[in-house]
Parts: sequence; structure tokens; C-alpha cells
Amino acid sequence: MSVSSGCAVGQSRKLWALAGFLCIAGAHTARSDELADLRRELEQTRAKLTSLEARIERAERAALEAEGDKAQAGGEKNFTVYGFTQLDYIQDFERSHPDWESTLRPSRIPTTEGLYGSDGQASLSVRQSRLGVVANLPVADDSIKTVFEFDLFGAGADEGQTTIRVRHAYGQWKSVLAGQTNSLFMDGDVFPNVIDYWGPAGMVFLRNPQIRWTPISGSQSFAVALEKPGTDVDSGLLGAVGFNLQGKQPLPDLTAQYRLTGERGHFQVAGILRDLAYENIGSADSEPSGEDLGWGVNLSSSYKLGAQTLRTSVVYGEGIATYMNDGGMDMAPDSYEASDLEAVPLLGVVAYLEHRWSERLSNAAGYSFTQVDNYALQLNGAFEKGEYASMNLLYAPSDKLLMGAEYLWGQRTDFGGASGTDNRLQFSVKYSFSSSDF
Repeated sequence: MSVSSGCAVGQSRKLWALAGFLCIAGAHTARSDELADLRRELEQTRAKLTSLEARIERAERAALEAEGDKAQAGGEKNFTVYGFTQLDYIQDFERSHPDWESTLRPSRIPTTEGLYGSDGQASLSVRQSRLGVVANLPVADDSIKTVFEFDLFGAGADEGQTTIRVRHAYGQWKSVLAGQTNSLFMDGDVFPNVIDYWGPAGMVFLRNPQIRWTPISGSQSFAVALEKPGTDVDSGLLGAVGFNLQGKQPLPDLTAQYRLTGERGHFQVAGILRDLAYENIGSADSEPSGEDLGWGVNLSSSYKLGAQTLRTSVVYGEGIATYMNDGGMDMAPDSYEASDLEAVPLLGVVAYLEHRWSERLSNAAGYSFTQVDNYALQLNGAFEKGEYASMNLLYAPSDKLLMGAEYLWGQRTDFGGASGTDNRLQFSVKYSFSSSDF
């Protein structure tokens, strides 16, 4: 082969190689463009799926809200059973009234050494255990809500017993409620996250039979009620000279409440007017007798900032002890004239701080007191001040299980100056349930 022929052959091979490279490069470019197109289509599909999921979620939420509105409007029936079982182990390092060893009430702390025996008492109780039912029943284009709830903490004539104690028993139709539930003078959201049953002494706390009207509801609400009256009379020195003075209830109590609720908590102001009366039991004409005006104002709030929640209340009035969680009397004598029983001034304060360390771990600590401005003719042993303080650590391994430990301190001071204290530890385990669990 000649040189020129060899060169031609070599050039031809180079041209074929270059053509092959160009074909490969072109194919690679085509594949890259195709992959880019596929990626764009994939991203567009993902965006469409995300939008579709959001639309489905909104539709489901709207459907659930519509179902709830329909149930509230009488379109559906629902019936819920709920409650919990709870065991409390209390190690009391001092002593309180034996009927109240399962909870700390400063008014039940003795101011006389050894009145209920020597110091140190252990008790185990299931009296906090609770059962309740809520039913919504259709009535024409609306519904009636009914609630019945009880626990096992005997009070009144059943003090110290493990027996049924009605907490709530009421029905509500539109803006009208009738039955027994929290007084309008009370703010249940001030009750701190404690495992002691009775709770802070200085807060208004009474579940009372009532007829209530709520003309305004929502983030701002207003309600008024007529509530069952009850007058706690301290005869004092008048009792020692032969008078048997007892309370009389000529008219129901009038209560009102305004509440403002926001993202971080709420503020509430409540008021009460009472017709306080008494009479001498055993005399032919029930004389001597008399009456006085009782009144009170209760300011309360809860405020949440991050993991912390502050719960506070201040209540002041005259003749409002019946509505307090612990301590005091409504009427007492200020002179030797039996017709001069007067409404007793009272101040109550609550301050508690709660902190959530994690989803499962939390604690609460705070202080509360009830202070009575006693009258001159009350006995030295009359209740003057009750103080209550506690701190705890609570652990909830699941939504249905709670366990914790709590330290409690209480002190009672009498009108004559004598005082007594109580220190205790409480350990509790609580199992909750509802019909929706099954």
C-alpha cells in the first residue's frame, strides 16, 4: 500500500471515530434532556399530590366540623361514658381530722396537741375514682346536653366514707342550664394540676344546684344564675348564753360571670349577691332573727407562656364562706344583741405555677390562703386563717396513665391565736378511660 493510500485510510478511520463519538454524545445529550424532562414531570406530580392531599385534609376537617354541628343541632345522638380509677397513698407526718385523712384541708387541722392522736398516719384511698356520662339528644332542630358525674369522696353526712358523691347532674338546652354544676362565682380553670383531692384553700369552689342563662358565648361570654343558698352561722358567745341560731335561706343567691378567652389563657370576673338570714331555733316565734347582705367579687386568670402556666385568683367579700373551698363562716355576732349577726369579711388568694418539662413530665407548685376578719364575739377556737402549699412531680407514660408524688403543707390559725400544722406526702396512680377507647 502506498503512503498516500495509508494516510487516506487513517483519515477515514479518524472520521468514523469522530462520527461515532458525536453520535454517542448526541445520544447522551438526548438522554440528559429526557431525564430532565422526567424530573420536571415528577416534581409537578409531587406538587399536584401535595395540593390534592391538602384539599382532602381540608375536606375531611370540614366534614368532621359539619358532623359536629349536625350533632349539636339535633341531627345525631351521642352518648359518652368516661372516668378514671385512682389510688392515693398518703403518709401524714402529723395528724388531721380522721374523716379527712385522704385529703388536706387546713380547717380540719387541730390546734390542740394530740386531739386526734399521736403524729404519723398512713392511709390508702380510692375515693377520688370517678365515673360520668354525657349525652346529646336531638330535640327538633336543636339538642339537649345532659351530664351526670360522681366520685367516691363522701362529704357532708357521709364524711370519711367511700361512697357516691354527686359532682355534676344537669341538662342544657340552648342558653339555659338547669341542675348541679360549677357555680358561676367559681373558676374551675384556676384549680392547679395537683393530685390532692380538695386543693387550694383560698379559691372559690362549689358545685351548686342552679338555673343559669348564658346570653353571650364564645371567646367572650357572659352568664347569670340563681343558685341554691346556704348560710353558715357561727353563734359565738351568743350560743353560750342559750341562743340556738341557725341559718335561713329566704331567697336564692344571684351570681354573674364575664369571661374573656385568648390564645395564651383567660381572664374572668365573677360576682355574687346573697340574702343572708338566721333565726333562733326552738323559740315559739323563731326570734330573735335577722338578716344581712352578702356580696363578693372574684378575679381569676390563667396565663400560658411557653412551657409554663400561671394560675391565680383573688376573691374578697362578706358572707361568702359557703362558696370557698375551705374555711370561714358566713355570719357571726359582733355584739350581744342577737339580732346583730353580720356578714363576715373574707379574703382568698391562689397562686400556682405549672411547668411542663416534656410531653410526659410536669410539675406544679404554689400557695393559697383563706383569711377571715373575725368579729369580737366569736370564740377563741373560731377559724381565722387557713394556709395551703404544695409541690409535685407528675409522670404520664401514656395518655391513659398518670403517676406522681406530691408534698403538701397546711396550717390553721384560730381567732384566739392557737395554730396547728400538717405535713404529708402523697403518691398516686391514675388510670383513665372513656367509651371512645373501645
